[in-house]
Amino acid sequence: MTRTEHVKYYALTILLPMILMAAATFGVGKLILALPTGEAAVSRGLAADRTSLWNALTDVGSSLSDTPYIVAATAIFAIIFRLVYKRWRESVFLIAAVWSQSLVFLATTMIVGRHRPPVRHLDEAPPTSSFPSGHVSAAVAFYCGVALILSSHVRNRGLQVVIWVLGIAAPLAVGFSRVYRGMHFVTDVLWGLLLGVGCVVMAARAILYRRERQRRRASELVRPA
Repeated sequence: MTRTEHVKYYALTILLPMILMAAATFGVGKLILALPTGEAAVSRGLAADRTSLWNALTDVGSSLSDTPYIVAATAIFAIIFRLVYKRWRESVFLIAAVWSQSLVFLATTMIVGRHRPPVRHLDEAPPTSSFPSGHVSAAVAFYCGVALILSSHVRNRGLQVVIWVLGIAAPLAVGFSRVYRGMHFVTDVLWGLLLGVGCVVMAARAILYRRERQRRRASELVRPA
């Protein structure tokens, strides 16, 4: 492919989907602000039933997706994948998945401007708004991204199941922890999950499975009628 073709390819497979996800995030965020969702009652109910045990457990759960941890873990795993698989495809995919959700989040959270739940916050509130949950979208992008890479290189079905159970459990733990600790409403977490999944799918199609799709198309072109 020429340089122009590469630019066009990534514009269509990464830049355009990111713009669409940002537009959808903004639109959904403004719609939620305009509707009486009743989510404050959920936050108050969880806050009223807090215990020292669950405070400690959710502190761990929330920290699984703290920004410094995700940034460091992404860099470490990108290096490991490059050394193990002797190519850049898996590393670039993981970086693209994690950073694309971060860019969409940063581009939309402040202009949506949703206040955090009206309960005592167990974590320090960052300057960004409550919608969407950046912790959750980052958790999906990182943990599910790693699970997708590892499971694609494992042939044992049982091990694949274990990898995906862990990869899905981590974002769910982060999501529950963020709601429990008063940092997000439920819809913030739900959209964070969808945003993370969207970025993983986008990066996988554009980078991880690009050559497979090209080979499949080439075989279809040479297949006799």
